Amino acid sequence: MKKLPRALIALLLASLAAVSLAAQDNQDGFRFRSGVELINVTATVTDNDSRFVSGLTKDDFTVYEDGVRQDVTHFSNERVPVSLGIALDASGSMTPDKMSAARSAIDRFIYDLLGKDDELFFMEFANRPYIAQGWTGDRRAISRAVSGVNASGGTAMYDAVADAIPLAEKGQNRKKALLVISDGNDTNSATSVGELRSLIRESEVLVYALGVDGTGRMITRNAPPIQIPLPIPFPFPGSRRQGGGRFPPVIGGGGGSQGTWSRNPGERVNADALREITDDTGGRTEIVRGFEGLDDA
Repeated sequence: MKKLPRALIALLLASLAAVSLAAQDNQDGFRFRSGVELINVTATVTDNDSRFVSGLTKDDFTVYEDGVRQDVTHFSNERVPVSLGIALDASGSMTPDKMSAARSAIDRFIYDLLGKDDELFFMEFANRPYIAQGWTGDRRAISRAVSGVNASGGTAMYDAVADAIPLAEKGQNRKKALLVISDGNDTNSATSVGELRSLIRESEVLVYALGVDGTGRMITRNAPPIQIPLPIPFPFPGSRRQGGGRFPPVIGGGGGSQGTWSRNPGERVNADALREITDDTGGRTEIVRGFEGLDDA
């Protein structure tokens, strides 16, 4: 009987082993195991006067999941760099005076309040969203993009946020956030609020919104104003004022101690819809009355 070469014998043995392994896999199926070792939880704490509370430690927080207390293994209360997207309403309701106030507020925000290691992108949205400036650390590039906005068309705010979330996730900093500034209700989006909330929940992007309501006809009403805490995701210079001073009152839902203002239904800010897309992220919606309050906000 002719002997087989050693190389051929080795090849046959390897083939038999592969067949045996494949048969076992077909019988038992593939098994995958996964686990979650660490979940990031970002918290913003304000006092009764809506001022940012600093100096907190790990012992000041208790975290529960499904009623079970979880260990806080890592904690940081330091100001860390942020990757921040700014989405500005550029619909036809943004009159020249409104746009001028928005540009001024954004310029103050990016030049005076953000840190040198923060990066930004800028998006405008009307009938559809448009990335006017991608990720950059150059504040002048953001300012130029904002100054080039021309208002016209409808308001596709939900589509804008849906497009901005994946871009925000690509930011190089661990903390990622999106700020939406709008003076009206969504009129043009193909994305629903439910779809948008699902998208946001799957990300680690904190979404903040500044809704600017109008100052139209006053209607007498005795209901007290609703005070909304300021959406401060990290300590800004001057966020805690001396002598217990307060920021200008922020009024939600179109109410005030002496009355309420009205605009056409399509032009009113939908505060509830904004809160639906911000509150799940740990962010916040702030409604200000008129663009004169935007800079302080």
